[in-house]
Amino acid sequence: MSDTLPFEPDVVLLDIEGTISSLPYVVSVLYGYLREHLPAYVAAHRGEPVIQEILSATRALATPESDPVEVLLGWLAEDKKAPPLKKIQGLVWENGYAEGAFKGHIYDDALAVLKRWHAAGVPLYIFSSGSIQSQVQFYQFNQAGDLRYLFSGHFDTDTGAKIERSSYLSIAAAIGVAPEKLLFFSDNPRELVAATAAGLPVVHVLREDTPSDARFPEIRSFEEVELKNWPKRA
Repeated sequence: MSDTLPFEPDVVLLDIEGTISSLPYVVSVLYGYLREHLPAYVAAHRGEPVIQEILSATRALATPESDPVEVLLGWLAEDKKAPPLKKIQGLVWENGYAEGAFKGHIYDDALAVLKRWHAAGVPLYIFSSGSIQSQVQFYQFNQAGDLRYLFSGHFDTDTGAKIERSSYLSIAAAIGVAPEKLLFFSDNPRELVAATAAGLPVVHVLREDTPSDARFPEIRSFEEVELKNWPKRA
């Protein structure tokens, strides 16, 4: 295969938004739904223990007298990675998926290549700021069908921030792979810097208006990547 970036990983780690899925789609559709439906969802389920726990945790991070729903909406507007927001996000989206209000998105090139890599036996993992619950839902209720089978596992910010070196070391340890054999794809240079500092090979994925960054190998399509050591030979 010519004009490709060659790598020899044992495992592939993938970001979602802006990498294998459209960031504008996620922002406008999923986060738009969350902004619109979060207050009504909390009002309808306020008596449930999980909602009480989320509201208490929100007040603890803000102030006891604050309106937790307003705080959650403020965090959403700021794109703050607060644990209570992550929890309510998964619940509201679960409701939206169940109602058929939207489906997850995946780029055609990513879908085709990830299917080939999965068929070849490549372990594929996700690392996203969204909760593991919301990641699973995103690929269960996807425009391309149920894609959960493609992925060997998921990591979220419970593991650590995506811009922290230690997060990538923790993921490599959890999977049981040497960092240098864990290939990471992302559209975010700050994440790529952290992963590189942990010893991971990285690829900068350019989607929509993603600016180029000469520090990293770059692709505009997953078709531009060759995994030279897959499928494994007996």
